[in-house]
This record gives sequence, structure tokens and C-alpha cells, in this order.
Amino acid sequence: MLAVRKDRRSQTAATNKSKTIMAEEKENIRVGQIDICFLLEGKDTNGQLAMFEFTVPAGVKVPAPHSHTHYDETIYGLEGVMTFTVNGQPMDIGPGTSCFIPRGAVHGFNNLRPATAKALAVATPALIGPEYFRDIAAISKAGGPPDLEKIKAVMTRHGLIPAPPQK
Repeated sequence: MLAVRKDRRSQTAATNKSKTIMAEEKENIRVGQIDICFLLEGKDTNGQLAMFEFTVPAGVKVPAPHSHTHYDETIYGLEGVMTFTVNGQPMDIGPGTSCFIPRGAVHGFNNLRPATAKALAVATPALIGPEYFRDIAAISKAGGPPDLEKIKAVMTRHGLIPAPPQK
């Protein structure tokens, strides 16, 4: 990916600007049974971070295990409990619990509990945004079983690396 570097003075000026996102500006993206709502995108943070809430109903296991080499991800539990598996190690994330997922770590999550769970995700830098989730949602809404090759292509285009199936 080609990165364009701005003049340091304009980059500093852009970084010093704050942005308030009003509730009516937020877009809710539904991917299968999961709801995603971006609170901050790269365009809001000069590319420094992306932040979104995601809600996972009881009994749901997603996404496909994957990694990303160009950004880190931090998860903070808001409601209920989700189980994240990072490099083979399961960890429960509930209200007030956080988990740092470094670049290259294979991870996925599920909510096999009886209650809906909600968490906040922060990606640094902001190399993932609503476009990824919109693209995945379009595939899942196409009807029939999900087209795994199309999903892999979208993941790859957005910097996610699908993990090989576990034996």
C-alpha cells in the first residue's frame, strides 16, 4: 500500500483539531447478526485510530479467525461477555475488561453465552473502517450460504489475513 506523507506542519495542525461525532451521524452496519457502529474513523482522527462498538447476540461465533499486519486492535468490554481467542489463548472480555491484540496475532471471538454482549474496538492506526464491514455485509445479504472466496477477497483487500483452518 502506498502511503502519502503530508508536510509535518499540516499534519500537526490536523492532529490538533478535535471532532465531535453526533449520535445522528453514526451509521449502524449489520453483518449477519452482529451490529457495528463506528464512533471514530480515520478521517476523524487524521488516520491515528478507528473506534467502533459491536454488539453480538447470544450464541454467535464470528468472525473467521484472522490477523492483520498493519494495525493493532484493543477490545474493551461494555456489556455481557464475549470470548476472544488470541494466538490460541481464550480470554473472556466483559464489562471493564480489555484485551490488546498485536499486529500479526491470529484472533477471533464468539458469544456462546445466554446474553447479548457489546464491546468497543480501537484500531491503531485507522487502517480499517466502515467500508470493510459494508463490503462483508453485502456478501452476507446476497442470500444462500456465504461465499467464502468473496469474503476472503474482501478481507485481503482491507488488510485482514484469514487464518488457515485448524486441524
